[in-house]
Amino acid sequence: MTEFQAASKMRELMTEYYIEAKTTKEKPIAWVTSGAPVEFLYTMDVLPIYPENHSAMCGAAHKSLELIEAAEAVGFSPDICSYARTDFGADMTKGGPIQGLPAPDMLLCSTNICKTVIKWYEVVARNYNVPLFIVDTPFMHDGLTRDLIDYTTTQFKNLEEFLTGFTGRSFDLDRFEEVLKFSLEAANYWKKILQLGKTKPSPFNSQDTFIHLAPIVTLRGTQKCADYYKILYEEIRDLAAKKVGSIPKEKYRTLWDNLPIWFKLRRLAEFFEDKKCALVVATYTNSWGGLGDDYDPKNPYEGLAKAYLSVYINSGFEHRINYLASLIDEYSLTGFILHSDRSCKPYSIGMYRMQEEVTRLTGKPGVIIEGDMCDPRVYSDAQTETRLEAFIESMEDSE
Repeated sequence: MTEFQAASKMRELMTEYYIEAKTTKEKPIAWVTSGAPVEFLYTMDVLPIYPENHSAMCGAAHKSLELIEAAEAVGFSPDICSYARTDFGADMTKGGPIQGLPAPDMLLCSTNICKTVIKWYEVVARNYNVPLFIVDTPFMHDGLTRDLIDYTTTQFKNLEEFLTGFTGRSFDLDRFEEVLKFSLEAANYWKKILQLGKTKPSPFNSQDTFIHLAPIVTLRGTQKCADYYKILYEEIRDLAAKKVGSIPKEKYRTLWDNLPIWFKLRRLAEFFEDKKCALVVATYTNSWGGLGDDYDPKNPYEGLAKAYLSVYINSGFEHRINYLASLIDEYSLTGFILHSDRSCKPYSIGMYRMQEEVTRLTGKPGVIIEGDMCDPRVYSDAQTETRLEAFIESMEDSE
């Protein structure tokens, strides 16, 4: 993985964020799902904390298994999301890299990433006896429609009312406008960074973007977040201009679909580097593009509704196939990798059909590897690397 100069700034940002979360007495703490509209929380000075991000951190630090087993020991099924099991275990044992998360004062759950989060957050709401607000973002079976936008806009207005009652303060529209400005700025820099993956050779790997994704998730809507991505963009832009690649002698260019395998990030990065294979685009990181190019500051609720509805995992099967095919063309890819994640069924369902269809549309080979984002018990180095080696040979044969 590439060690960008901006990485030290990111570590500083995330350290400050968790220190504030652990020590603040002034701000209420809200546990939120990764697809929740946090702009509303920052407007009301409510600090968002992400159990999913924390679970990913535990996985990357090789701490998730002990937490998962602690959750299973009290009855949580091995078949549910490993992010949820890691979170339950960390909460019970106060384990992991930061000894668990601070207790929530409220919960914000959005259904645009999956429906498991509803039951997950209901468990947390009972454990802590705190209010839970669910943003019901409908699944986009046939694309973005006016009905879906209007329905989601209503959800956001209800959220505004909920936060007004929760904090006892009126909703500050001027502050909301400022938060949205920072959110848009950070998202635009993030999108510009990801677009630089089209450069040959690519100045970054998807493993790099998996790591540098943290601020756009946790701090979206803050000036610190926007400032950070400006710094990162300028560094990667300069590398692209100088034709400095993240993979020496880049030969293959591939796509990664689904969540990272957090506990194998470094091993997989070393594997791909050895094979001269650059992962230059990932659907997971692309899902954090935020407000779209058509965002109208005069109608912020509609812009937010479009952004939070249009998450890749909230889209129909045909859209996903066409989207993958378009990325293969735009990024001049030689193949694609689909991670069938045992924990994330909404992301993984239909992958074998998807592999066939994307290859049919593009003529490019694909491979499916089976694993999990946090549970190492369902992952095999030998099986995965054997499949990837065969896949790389198929890319060479297709050239």
